[in-house]
Amino acid sequence: MRQIVQCVPNISEGRRLDVVERIVDEIRQTEGVQLLDYSSDHDHNRSVITFVGDLGSVQEAAFRLTRQAVELINMEEHQGAHPRIGAVDVIPLIPIEGVTMQECVEAAAALARRISEELEVPTYLYGEAVQKPSRRNLSDIRRGQYEGLKEAIAQPERHPDYGQPKLHPTAGATVVGARLPLIAFNVNLGTDRKEIADHIARCVRERSGGFRNVKAMGVVLEERRQVQVSMNLENYRATPIYRVLETIRREAARFGVPVVGAEIVGLVPQQALLDAAAWYLQLESFDPQQVLENRLR
Repeated sequence: MRQIVQCVPNISEGRRLDVVERIVDEIRQTEGVQLLDYSSDHDHNRSVITFVGDLGSVQEAAFRLTRQAVELINMEEHQGAHPRIGAVDVIPLIPIEGVTMQECVEAAAALARRISEELEVPTYLYGEAVQKPSRRNLSDIRRGQYEGLKEAIAQPERHPDYGQPKLHPTAGATVVGARLPLIAFNVNLGTDRKEIADHIARCVRERSGGFRNVKAMGVVLEERRQVQVSMNLENYRATPIYRVLETIRREAARFGVPVVGAEIVGLVPQQALLDAAAWYLQLESFDPQQVLENRLR
């Protein structure tokens, strides 16, 4: 059986699209991988890239992408709404077919070590690849963001898993890990009051007593003069998109605020959308084989 590993690097550049293209080109030029998608967000000042391939090729492509980003992105000049600690903020390896989670864990550790040794970028491990339980959640590693980590990295409990306890002078630090597929799902609100987005984020995220497998935060979209509840849904089967969206809609209504749009960043499993369609259409005994394209396959 062939190996299929998905990799979804998040880089701290979403405004200079020529720079994003040069970084993405490293994926296009690496044998054994296929670029599936990439998107950039101006307010977040961040791009999300998705590619797949066998495990070894994915490791190589991720390293090349990181090397190029280290050369082109200066974190001393970076500003954006999304939390980040480095030029390449996070690199997750995701087993899809013919590869185990443990193999992705080992590959993540090897990639992290190579980034720290060859690029001199301190690197942390998270998710299933974590070596310290306190770092399983990405938000804990990002605490204080790039600016705060400059000093905090010298503290023993914030030392990187690989590399010296000091940030790269322009590229900051990087996080590498292994995880299951997730959905990056954002809901935009018809208001510019960030405190409303913050309140709703607390209502839906697991850490604050909300839904399991949901991470959420409030974000300001300056160009739109709106705020957003930005989320990662880490298990769409246990906590489906529609359940989270309807909760946000109800909480927003308490403030007299409408939901004005939603977006999926990167790729999404087809089943997650079929589940949402079946729920909203109130379909009974719906079977995915009723979708024409599925039947044709």
